[in-house]
Amino acid sequence: MSLNSLTYPLQYEDLTLRTDPEITLDINGIDELANVETGFEEIIGRSSGLRSVLQMVETVARGDSTVLLLGETGTGKELIARAIHSHSPRKARPFVKLNCAAIPTGLLESELFGHERGSFTGAIAQKIGRLEVAHQGSLFLDEIGDIPLELQPKLLRVLQEREFERLGSTRTQKIDVRIVAATHRDLEGMILEKLFRSDLYYRLNVFPIRVPPLRERPEDIPLLSQHFVQQAARQMRKTIDTIPQETMEALARYRWPGNIRELENVIERSVILSPGPVLLLSPRDLKSRVTPEQSTDRHQTLEEVERNHILRTLKEARWVLSGPSGAASRLGLNRSTLYFRMKKLGIARSVDACSSPQREPGAIHNAIAQAHS
Repeated sequence: MSLNSLTYPLQYEDLTLRTDPEITLDINGIDELANVETGFEEIIGRSSGLRSVLQMVETVARGDSTVLLLGETGTGKELIARAIHSHSPRKARPFVKLNCAAIPTGLLESELFGHERGSFTGAIAQKIGRLEVAHQGSLFLDEIGDIPLELQPKLLRVLQEREFERLGSTRTQKIDVRIVAATHRDLEGMILEKLFRSDLYYRLNVFPIRVPPLRERPEDIPLLSQHFVQQAARQMRKTIDTIPQETMEALARYRWPGNIRELENVIERSVILSPGPVLLLSPRDLKSRVTPEQSTDRHQTLEEVERNHILRTLKEARWVLSGPSGAASRLGLNRSTLYFRMKKLGIARSVDACSSPQREPGAIHNAIAQAHS
């Protein structure tokens, strides 16, 4: 086999990509082929779910509207944010990212808005914040659900007025920046729990894009696997040119709770442990993580699992929401949050079963109205 080739047979169900078992694919052309398919650099895949996301990216990239990326961790939200920037009129300007969950609360304000010398202990020099660095470009706020409540009004002001002050300064600065935010959290539920401001949520949610998890794009797993094999083998100066059929089938069957990031890690581990040109996948890498429910023909989505769990708890509580023995208490939620989740998941039967359904909507509206009071 040649050094730059990858051979594997794709003979399994649920995948649209098919090749003859004897065909040898040029490993150097994999990323190029995938990019031609999507039209976006660094984004690999052919699935309808990914294509739908990229169509939305092309649409929103032309303007300056705020974008909110929703999806599980490891689904590639940062790549989508970069694609929005690179296809926008701002592409020649900076793309700046800030992970709101990775920076301690006490430092996050300084990182975002900057500070003046002497504004707090340890501030020995003026610091330019990420907002200023991203001027005329794009600012990607990852894990926006982790931004503390006390900073949310300042971010809201940036979105509404396009202005801010550095920490320790009284001079207002105007800013021209496009905000792209991302989160894996349920921001609407956080509003009801008074952990996120509703006005900030509505400002961020101008153009929401849901990034699908890897389990909803099984036809992309072969291309992604090839890409990660090529990448890891190059870094380790190894030659891996064959992925066995049973290995690819195992990768396709697995549910990938960690999504693309988990797939990349599994492939890298397999490349490390492979002594020859054939990729060896240890059964422990996948089988130990697969539950009996995941091995069935029909896989439940996270929403289905949540809906079934709430329904089961409601039946056990005889459709009583509040009280020490009510469904809300059993689920560890307050009554308003539970009602909101029921409405969102289409559990309408509970409305008739509640003792005073007329008052439920009021609780929701009051919770949202008071979320930022």
